[in-house]
Amino acid sequence: MNAETLAQCWLAPLSRAAIWAKPMSDAMMEFNITTPARQAAFLAQTGHESGGGRYTKELWGPTPAQVRYEGRADLGNTEPGDGSKYRGRGFLQITGRANYADAGKALHLDLIGHPEILEEPDMCALSAAWWWYVHGLNERADDVSRDSFIRITRIINGGTNGLADRLARWEKAKDAMGVMA
Repeated sequence: MNAETLAQCWLAPLSRAAIWAKPMSDAMMEFNITTPARQAAFLAQTGHESGGGRYTKELWGPTPAQVRYEGRADLGNTEPGDGSKYRGRGFLQITGRANYADAGKALHLDLIGHPEILEEPDMCALSAAWWWYVHGLNERADDVSRDSFIRITRIINGGTNGLADRLARWEKAKDAMGVMA
């Protein structure tokens, strides 16, 4: 995938897309995000979650929702400060000590000791592609229906936050990737 295609899919400036095109292409290849339908859905979701490649780390207020990260057993946040330390990072915003541990094990990285690694260009893309793959989203993306895309959104986000933006990015990505619905 070239920078022009990524810029179209992410609704991002070409200069920003040029930074991320190779890491995204490499990560998609590694985790079998190789069909136009899979790539369109993946790029739409990562484009939304990262603000078109603008953010590699969750902005921290903390907001009321972020305050609730602290002590959440389902995220593995068992130590004081885990909520902020293991905030969303990477292009799919991996969140929580347990998810960092899983990603670190799979990607052979010390993400518990160094969560900021997920902010590095290759790791932003690689962690997103890994997360996508292990959550079975390739197969869901093979179904190019709106309902399937919304289900992918729920798996990534836990709800449908930003759905209009995600859908707009998906339409642009489908056009850019030549996906026929």
